[in-house]
Amino acid sequence: MPNPADLTQFIAPAGIFLVVLAVFALLSRRSAGGTDYGDRLTQFAGRRADQQQLTAKEQLQQFDKVVARGKRGSETARDLARADLKLTVTEFYGIKLIAAAIGAAAGAVIGRASWEAQTLSAIVGFVLFSFVPNLYVGYAAKARITRFNAQLGDTINMLANSLRSGYSLLQSMELVSREAPEPTASEYKRVVQEVGLGLRTEEALDNLLKRVPSDDLDLLITAVKIQMESGGNLAQILDTIGHTIRERIRIKGEIAVLTAQGRISAYVITGLPIGLAIFISVINPNYMAPMFTFGMPPDAWCCLPVAGLVMIVIGFFAIMKIVDIEV
Repeated sequence: MPNPADLTQFIAPAGIFLVVLAVFALLSRRSAGGTDYGDRLTQFAGRRADQQQLTAKEQLQQFDKVVARGKRGSETARDLARADLKLTVTEFYGIKLIAAAIGAAAGAVIGRASWEAQTLSAIVGFVLFSFVPNLYVGYAAKARITRFNAQLGDTINMLANSLRSGYSLLQSMELVSREAPEPTASEYKRVVQEVGLGLRTEEALDNLLKRVPSDDLDLLITAVKIQMESGGNLAQILDTIGHTIRERIRIKGEIAVLTAQGRISAYVITGLPIGLAIFISVINPNYMAPMFTFGMPPDAWCCLPVAGLVMIVIGFFAIMKIVDIEV
């Protein structure tokens, strides 16, 4: 008679395979759900193939619009725009599902010593890996905003000099879109395009601030709006704002250098016990299996890794809060 513990090792991978298979079956059925027998015969005969392909593409676009219409979907679309990733919301959610399936499979392999450890590690891997695409999008968006802020001082100087030479504000932004490095060039190019399509300059600048949430950029846009309403020498105002922003960037750089040791300590202290536990689980699964045993005390030790993980997370956020200094 086979051992139940051996059989349970295949439950998590089989469940993951069935979930992924069901998702692909649902998508394929949705893409082909609107065809009748005549359309199938014409498609088989070689006619209207382009039309059928276009219809499936339009259905996928409609599905993506429905997904992006909700609150969570609109936030995801905004984050993808900030990170400058050419992905739709549906594609991003598909990547999240694939990452979660990979995490569950990896967790099942790590906790293969017993069915309790395998189930718990598969669930933890499924949940944690589902957030990996979000972490990447957040990191890419933060890095892009950091590069934009680092270029903002030179951008303001370019705007001020072009205004002194007789250019209008829109012409100055068009000059920035041609001469500035990325990501400043693409963002200002989009502002010029939006104004050319009929948006007011204030609305286009507000859209820029939504894509690049920055306090320094907010200061610049506020000054431009005030000058449009009340008048004044915009080039002189931009010179003053540029000096202020450059000083803030310099102070932020000094603070980042002084707090680098604390941030690295937070990363090391957080990652060391987790990495060591994963390494021991891969090398010797039976050694870590008692920590993930379910039952009543004193036989249940699953509370130990849960409590340890909670305290590690609390310590990480406490250290990051200490080294986070606002300027």
